[in-house]
Amino acid sequence: MEALKDGVYLYDRNSARELQWPDTEYGRYARQYLSAMLEHPAEHFIANVHTTVKAVVVDGLPIPITINETEYANSYVCSPYTHYVSYAQEELALLNNRLLEGVLAVVLRGMGLLLRTARFNKVVQVNNWLLSTNLYPPVSPDQLLKVIDFLRSEYPGYTVLLRSLSKETSAALLEALDRYGCKWVPSRQIYLLQHPAGSKAKWLVKRDRALLDKHGYTVDTPGQITEEDIPRIVELYELLYIHKYSKHNPQFTEAYIRLALEKRTLYIYGLRKNGRLDAVLGFYSREGAMTAPLFGYDTSLPQPLGLYRMLSAVLIDLAGSRGELLHESSGVGQFKRNRGAVGATELSAVFDQGTSWLNRCNWSFLGWLLRRVGIPLIQKLKL
Repeated sequence: MEALKDGVYLYDRNSARELQWPDTEYGRYARQYLSAMLEHPAEHFIANVHTTVKAVVVDGLPIPITINETEYANSYVCSPYTHYVSYAQEELALLNNRLLEGVLAVVLRGMGLLLRTARFNKVVQVNNWLLSTNLYPPVSPDQLLKVIDFLRSEYPGYTVLLRSLSKETSAALLEALDRYGCKWVPSRQIYLLQHPAGSKAKWLVKRDRALLDKHGYTVDTPGQITEEDIPRIVELYELLYIHKYSKHNPQFTEAYIRLALEKRTLYIYGLRKNGRLDAVLGFYSREGAMTAPLFGYDTSLPQPLGLYRMLSAVLIDLAGSRGELLHESSGVGQFKRNRGAVGATELSAVFDQGTSWLNRCNWSFLGWLLRRVGIPLIQKLKL
């Protein structure tokens, strides 16, 4: 245990054994996940993440934090620079407009130089599970502000950052953080599904589900996924999220998948045919919402086979059976809308007081640029 202030404790690798985990569903999950992350370097589980993981405990509630200095090649889950510059540069081709791509490429290069000069990645991220979507634990607004107060004193000169916030999923936290003085920087367009509504959405999900029988696939539950499947699971995820989408997505290792299988940090389901695993998803849930950071399929198989559609139908059915809001993350917007999802803007809360003037200016400009240009463009193109 490193420090104490107003009921807030900080634990690192050396003091993790002293941490008293709450005997709740969330507490048990946090223990399984964070104990592993504190014991091993982050890259043991996610190859392109280099960070220091610690656990901050407020009123007995453990919350992960990550601390970075530079690490500009990190996955975007730990690097704001990668999120707003490197990842954005890759996605310019989606605009399908050479003139606009050229203009924005120049803007991003210039912004990248400024951000590096300002030490933009000198950041402490709160509730960072090293995933694309960080669902929040049962933390009250007052408790979250106590954490920020503590981190400001413990890490002077660092930006405090909270990702994965939206008015649809975390309105009370947003209001408290706004009053506290946080800046709001849009991060991406996300899609939320309570349940397929409308005849068209229900018909499409039913049609997607029917492909399982049509093509002879069975759905493996978590108890049917085995140790022998781990290399294939990593391969399927990488085929979609790394090779097809972006190398800046978190690159899960076999150790990460093994942790998920053994400790149920993710509930992993697969689509199998003739003994071969061809698609996989892994989700976790928190406070009435669920999301699937692990998602992949064999992209070498013919697209008309519909593996993505089948896997999505399985995920939608799981959310429905659990009665939970499905956070579908970003991308493939039209596909998700057609099946009943609603678009929302995800935000990052940024507290940069106490950092350099240039850093504060960069965060302010970035927020303005994304509100005025980035998000409207994404919404117009239905990405």
